[in-house]
Amino acid sequence: MILIADCGGTKADWCLIDSDTVVKRFTTPGMHALMLSADEISRRIGSEVVPEISGALGRVDAVAFYGAGCVAGPVCDSVRGAINAVIPGEVSVDTDMLATARALCGRSPGVACILGTGANSCFYDGVRIAANVPALGYVLGDEGSGAYLGKALVGDVLKRQLPDDVCRMFTDRYGVTVAEVVQRVYRQPGANAYLASFTPFLSENIGVPSLRALALDAFCSFFRRNVCLYPEARVYPVHFCGSVAAAFRDLLDEAAAQFGCAIGNIVKSPMEGLIEYHKTNS
Repeated sequence: MILIADCGGTKADWCLIDSDTVVKRFTTPGMHALMLSADEISRRIGSEVVPEISGALGRVDAVAFYGAGCVAGPVCDSVRGAINAVIPGEVSVDTDMLATARALCGRSPGVACILGTGANSCFYDGVRIAANVPALGYVLGDEGSGAYLGKALVGDVLKRQLPDDVCRMFTDRYGVTVAEVVQRVYRQPGANAYLASFTPFLSENIGVPSLRALALDAFCSFFRRNVCLYPEARVYPVHFCGSVAAAFRDLLDEAAAQFGCAIGNIVKSPMEGLIEYHKTNS
């Protein structure tokens, strides 16, 4: 049996598979590898994951863990040891970007992108991540992400850059003030998630020309500053994973066409693709 984990900082999706059969799927709170000690990761695996697979624990041959923050050898080694302390067997630890690439591309080359609260991208050669443009986070980068969209939206509302009726719709819904936004963005943790929380307003009102233009500009920035830096993006399909990608697929198609790229798969979560990948590679 193989236990697959797609672990973000907020939520972790798990799936236990036995050859071609899905035995169990479940969700636990997320874990960011750079923010937790190995002991804390072990404790949480033991208390949150082991009870879910207790009946099959002795038959788990391997764990394929894809996690936020698992970007360097020492970090991956620490997470591997933390998991092995609770679940014996072979453990592989890789980045969430590799999870997305494998889920979207399988064993074929392609450009794989994440558009959720944050953003990331890579060129995947069918085996490994061959190139990666740094995402740089929501302050310096993350173009097209929920945080980036929310930052543009709330900034345009507070600076009255959008039509009055749109600004009124936004403030009636969220009731935000300049003081509140400054407090949440500059003085409290989780500013990226806070900004991303405004993206439903965009998706629900995408027929409003000014909001459509704002979103399209964000996705064009993602292509221009990330995707187009891979020469392969005009040869292979560009795939997307994440809640923002799933919500704005029509605009992604339009942005891609402007840069001569072809959209491939768009999925909200990588787990289905990871299940197929590990079925065929087990």
